[in-house]
Amino acid sequence: MTPVAVNPNALPAPHGYSHGTLVGNTLHLGGQTALDADMKIVPGGIVEQFRQAFSNVLTTLHEAGGQPEDLVSVVIYLTDIPDYQAHGKEIGKVWRELAGPVYPAMAGIGCTALWQPEAMIEILGVAVIPEHRLAIPRH
Repeated sequence: MTPVAVNPNALPAPHGYSHGTLVGNTLHLGGQTALDADMKIVPGGIVEQFRQAFSNVLTTLHEAGGQPEDLVSVVIYLTDIPDYQAHGKEIGKVWRELAGPVYPAMAGIGCTALWQPEAMIEILGVAVIPEHRLAIPRH
């Protein structure tokens, strides 16, 4: 199977990477920070950054016909694990608002820095999209 880049118009145009790569019906979702449409990290704290970063992931997922319940794994990179833990209930509420009550296999990994210096979080994942909903981007 040939990998197909998935790059929604709603996200900043990628240079040197893809927002997602579709192989068969498996979508590998590239890491998303809290960049908004103006290519700036959203203001506020970890909850606002989680909302934006996860929304960016879901935008790529939807572009390929996927839905949040198709996520099979999610990895969250964090520059401040205690801050994330302190806001866990709020972040969980945002997750349920955007994705519903289903959670995939997940990992939270602490790191010293992310690509954008002001980014506190980066989210990547993998989704398996049922064939009947799969939307293969045409380039």
